[in-house]
Amino acid sequence: MSTPDTTTNGMASIPAQAGPRKVGPVRRAENETEPVREARREEPGAPGGGVLSSQAPDAEDGAPRGTGGGAGDCGGADGGGQRGEDSPVVPGAGPVGRPGERATVRLRHDEPEEPPRYAPEWLRLREGADAAARAQDLLDALRIRPANLPGHTGAVAVHDLGCGTGSMSRWLAPRLDGPQHWVLHDRDPYLLHFAAVDSPRSAADGSSVTVETRRGDVARLTPDALAGASLVTASALLDVLTREEVVTLVDACAGAGCPALLTLSVAGRVELTPADPLDAEIAEAFNAHQRRGGLLGPDAVTVAYEAFAARGAAVRVRPSPWRLGPEESALTEQWLRGWVGAAVEQRPELRDRAERYLRDRLAACAAGELRVVVHHTDLLALPRPTGGA
Repeated sequence: MSTPDTTTNGMASIPAQAGPRKVGPVRRAENETEPVREARREEPGAPGGGVLSSQAPDAEDGAPRGTGGGAGDCGGADGGGQRGEDSPVVPGAGPVGRPGERATVRLRHDEPEEPPRYAPEWLRLREGADAAARAQDLLDALRIRPANLPGHTGAVAVHDLGCGTGSMSRWLAPRLDGPQHWVLHDRDPYLLHFAAVDSPRSAADGSSVTVETRRGDVARLTPDALAGASLVTASALLDVLTREEVVTLVDACAGAGCPALLTLSVAGRVELTPADPLDAEIAEAFNAHQRRGGLLGPDAVTVAYEAFAARGAAVRVRPSPWRLGPEESALTEQWLRGWVGAAVEQRPELRDRAERYLRDRLAACAAGELRVVVHHTDLLALPRPTGGA
């Protein structure tokens, strides 16, 4: 695999993406159009300038929010670069992409191949916080195995949309009983490689878990693509879709007649302790950035809730906040850089104050004095029973 060159964004130099060593081959799905690239570790690029540099706003970098989680060891808080004021931003660590860019799940085969936008380092860095945040009680409705319902035989088929490196399957498969077959969807074969290599092997009761990977475009998802699905999952996905794309996803799930567990959508609320007078302004600018180009951002769960309910589904929502303290300082540092960077990109007039703000926040983070709650929402949609089920 050719690793993309070092690129820059509005905050600092981004290191070349790197993955864990010695990963093996991945079995491809029948409809996969090109081989999964071999993952290998590369030396990261040198860090860039100050806390908020004056790079061009249209420089290539991570698209809004990463999906899923990562495999293996973290490899450092910043993906291999030095820590501190000049620490690089891991690609995907914050929504600092160009206006109109889409997330990893966007793939159209007639478009030119693009370099990966999400570093496995960022995805694995957030995996623990994602796992701790997801609403466990929503799983109660999934304890009745779909495989035992009329018309279902064999393993439960779970389709994970925008899977990243597969954190949802690693979190959920061991919490459900019975044999499972996971179909992992993403636009990026590099991330699909990691997802397959570190996929779960067994369910809660010891039953087998198998995995296949598919490249695809969530914006064009159809019920046929979910044929035979017992469950659809996604993590950190809804908020990087447009209203039309969310409706397409909901229609596909409703047409397939399967539940959908969609976790970790941003809620637009952040709490930092100790507080700072600039917190609210940064948060407001960040939320506006999340909505650029027609993306839903903090409005995504409301749109999805209404769409599922209009199709007769029973919909449950639960809070799923990240709670970041001293033990999560590496994640907090990267999140801060991306959060503030997005706010400054949205409102350049904040730059001077944001320099001071970010420097103070990073110092408090390094000293173990900062605590952050990043609010998310989980949604479970249960379709209207049919055929006497």
